[in-house]
Amino acid sequence: MIAFVNNKVFKNKDFSTAPLEKAEYDSCRFFNCHFENSDLSSIGFIDCAFEDCNLTNAKLNGVTLNDVSFINCKLVGILFNNCGGLTFSPSFEGCLMKLASFYRLNISNVMFSNCSLQEVDFTEANLTGCTFADCDLHSAVFSNTNLEKSDFKTAYNFSIDPERNRLTKAKFSLQNVAGLLEKYAIEIE
Repeated sequence: MIAFVNNKVFKNKDFSTAPLEKAEYDSCRFFNCHFENSDLSSIGFIDCAFEDCNLTNAKLNGVTLNDVSFINCKLVGILFNNCGGLTFSPSFEGCLMKLASFYRLNISNVMFSNCSLQEVDFTEANLTGCTFADCDLHSAVFSNTNLEKSDFKTAYNFSIDPERNRLTKAKFSLQNVAGLLEKYAIEIE
């Protein structure tokens, strides 16, 4: 029988040494908590917030993330593509997400704001309607990715091949459009 935890606040906890209880967490808040290398498999998070937390290399096998916000979190090496559940609806603000993976994940309309998404794998993901506001996408991988209606107007350091990705109605600024032409090795002045 699975436990249910509602409206609880967790502050300054180290879940890398004392694991988080396997449960369904609803409307909970995690502040300055440490989850590095933690196994969060099969835990459900609904309408939860993580702020100033370190989730580096946490295992998310079968984890449900439904209306979950990550604010100023360290999410290095997270394999979001291992998450489960019927819905996947996180938002990310001010997060360090280097080497994370969204491979083949359906994450329509997700907001990434002021995040470092360096070397993140978006291969074959559906990112329809996503917003990348002030995000660093250096060496992020976009291959056979659906980027229709996504907003890259303030994103930077990205390289997206228009011939290998779906870009219908995606938004770019004149300043960052060079990221769409990189493969042609042309000089834009």
